[in-house]
Amino acid sequence: MALAEKILTGDIRAAARLMRDIDDGFRSAVDELKILYPHTGKAYIIGITGPPGAGKSTLVDQITAAYRQRGKTVGIVAIDPTSPFTGGAILGDRIRMNRHADDPGVFIRSLATRGHLGGLSRSTGDVVNVLDAMGMDVVIVETVGVGQDEIDIVSMAHTTTVVMVPGLGDDIQAIKAGILEIGDVFVVNKADRDDADRTVRELVTMLEMNPDRGRGWQPHVLKTEASRNRGIEELVDEFESHRGYLHDSGAIRHLLEEKNAKQFLEILRERLFSEVFGHIEVNGRFREIVAGMMTREKDPYSAVEEIVAERLLVGP
Repeated sequence: MALAEKILTGDIRAAARLMRDIDDGFRSAVDELKILYPHTGKAYIIGITGPPGAGKSTLVDQITAAYRQRGKTVGIVAIDPTSPFTGGAILGDRIRMNRHADDPGVFIRSLATRGHLGGLSRSTGDVVNVLDAMGMDVVIVETVGVGQDEIDIVSMAHTTTVVMVPGLGDDIQAIKAGILEIGDVFVVNKADRDDADRTVRELVTMLEMNPDRGRGWQPHVLKTEASRNRGIEELVDEFESHRGYLHDSGAIRHLLEEKNAKQFLEILRERLFSEVFGHIEVNGRFREIVAGMMTREKDPYSAVEEIVAERLLVGP
């Protein structure tokens, strides 16, 4: 029986093995994903992003507990920094979520960024699809916390949550790189700290000044203390409110169109690069091009045009 078929029958070990194969880039994983894809599209995907030190992992832990109390199964994809020595994930997130390790209704998978920018790992979307096909009601994706440029999550999640805390330097860390534009829900975590109310007020003011927020969903700013389990139920209620808005307003259709288009383009881009680069690396053209660039006998622009033209002519 294929891994995908085992996953559809509820085999947790098969799911873990396929996720490992996906993250390692095995071509065989693609065939399994093809089988699983028709069984996806049912999970509610929540993205959690924000700067390092905002308490995202502790917040995810509490959100998971709240959804479990409501009878929902939860999948978690925690994107961790990449180890410079092994290339694997530094599993800090799993440590904070350890209490869910024995819960059959929770599945946690850590992924290393492996140099991928934007706060997500290359294989995140495929791992989310596996969790979706497994039958998880809610899938939470926690970005790595690279700072203020984590906008990849908005094209993957139904609800994007921006988490901040008072006293990290900037008064409003979210001002930069369009973070204000991507959030559906804003959270000021560690709200027992000084200046928490000030941070909330500044966020609210910035959101009100955003001209693109004139119609449709109006994001709210919530306060939480994840370490003390305060404000979590209100936060989950806000998630459900946004989920209801997406379906009642019809906005879910546009969101899914953009999500599917981005997923297709990413897979196409990766496959084309793999095919073309793999070909020129094997036949020695890559080293020839680099050598030509060193002596300035070959420019990279012409080299790329030649390779692309050759591949288009030759075909698959």
